[in-house]
Amino acid sequence: MSTYTAIKLMQRPTGSIGPELFEVVQESVPEVSDGELLIRQTHMSLDPAMLGWMSADTESYIPPVELGSVMRSSGLGEVVESKHPKFAKGDRVMGMFGWQEMALSDGRGVNKIDAALDPEMVISVFALPGLTATQGLYSIGKPKSGETLVVSGAAGSVGSIVGQLAKADGLKVIGVVGSQEKADWITKELGFDGAVNYKTDDIGSRLDELVPEGIDVYFENTGGPVQHRVFERMNAHGRIVVCGMIADYTAKEPASGPNWMNIIKKRLLIQGFTMPDHFDKTKELQAKLTPYVQKGQIKYRSHTIEGLESAMSGLNLLFTGENKGKLIVKL
Repeated sequence: MSTYTAIKLMQRPTGSIGPELFEVVQESVPEVSDGELLIRQTHMSLDPAMLGWMSADTESYIPPVELGSVMRSSGLGEVVESKHPKFAKGDRVMGMFGWQEMALSDGRGVNKIDAALDPEMVISVFALPGLTATQGLYSIGKPKSGETLVVSGAAGSVGSIVGQLAKADGLKVIGVVGSQEKADWITKELGFDGAVNYKTDDIGSRLDELVPEGIDVYFENTGGPVQHRVFERMNAHGRIVVCGMIADYTAKEPASGPNWMNIIKKRLLIQGFTMPDHFDKTKELQAKLTPYVQKGQIKYRSHTIEGLESAMSGLNLLFTGENKGKLIVKL
């Protein structure tokens, strides 16, 4: 194969995300120099953070994707040629490979993965979702057995893992979701103690019913009206982990946040975080997560779409809520 397919970002999003923002190109397979490896990507992760990466915001936690360059993403692949001392041909690897069939790397940020593991499980659990959930929950949330945790976006790839980790650690866990099907999944399949359907429930009344004892840890993935109702019910010395604000990513004007008075009265810790700050801890975080997986305490579901070019339309599923599980592109 002398060429491979890549997808470049050509326009900044102003509304919905679709093929009009991208260009599909054919690139020549590069020569591999000393210290480099060539990877054929087999599975690619689609994540809500991509909308931020596509924007022109230069003050975000990571520089925007430059127009005319390959769209940024993490993925899983196989080394097809290596002149790098730490990698061999045939190694299964994970890293930020972008929207392309092949990626040339100097090895930085690339991690080996056991080839016996199911690739969809790797991307759904051990890749960005699991790393994000583990880092945010334990470094900021600091959960303690007997406490109460609420997680928004609870049926999503990150939220579902957060809730299961907390449940395994002895916390009461309530998930906020956007459909009855998702509410049933997190309570009947994942073992959450309760669910709030923000589309049909009176959020405040439902929380009063489910958590009359108040909330100790809130893992925020969505923003929106849930944020205010949870904030009002935080216990003293509660911790709020701000991981995502998907309700605001496509809004013309971000929703106003809660008044800060409760931060003083309740002595709350509120901290935002993004996983790129912690990629150096990947192996440590995977080691933390592994025992839960081995004990069968982490379930997942994936939503796989076929073909590299399906990413151009498929990414929008994350913002319409139509995806059911971790959104993956199989190349």
